[in-house]
Amino acid sequence: MMTLECFCGGVRVTTSRRPEFIHACNCDLCRKSGARWGYFEPAEVTVTGSSSSYRRHDKDEPAVEVHFCPSCGSTTHFRLTEAAVVKFGDIMLGVNMGLAEEAELAGIELRFPDGKAWSGEGEFGYIRESSILGSDG
Repeated sequence: MMTLECFCGGVRVTTSRRPEFIHACNCDLCRKSGARWGYFEPAEVTVTGSSSSYRRHDKDEPAVEVHFCPSCGSTTHFRLTEAAVVKFGDIMLGVNMGLAEEAELAGIELRFPDGKAWSGEGEFGYIRESSILGSDG
């Protein structure tokens, strides 16, 4: 189990496990929000506290709604939008693993997807090789 908090402690995210891997996506939304996403089934995550949210305006049907603390501005998590849930089901919730202490993430693979070049359909490429957090290599 992991418990993560925004900078001021107003929003708390608890997961039932550590993520299998973490994405450090280079798309504008992820890069500018400062998020490194771990993915979970919604039932594996509990969010407490009040958050504000943002949906991209550069997409006709944005797939995610990014949540952040209205007090300190820390990005905390994302939920799939209604359109994405209709298309795919309520299958995923992203948690910003940047809120975790580095030692809590040791041994987890950090991947670098090329979200900037991804069309939103099918597989995406990666901008560089993955690494294992907490390793010297």
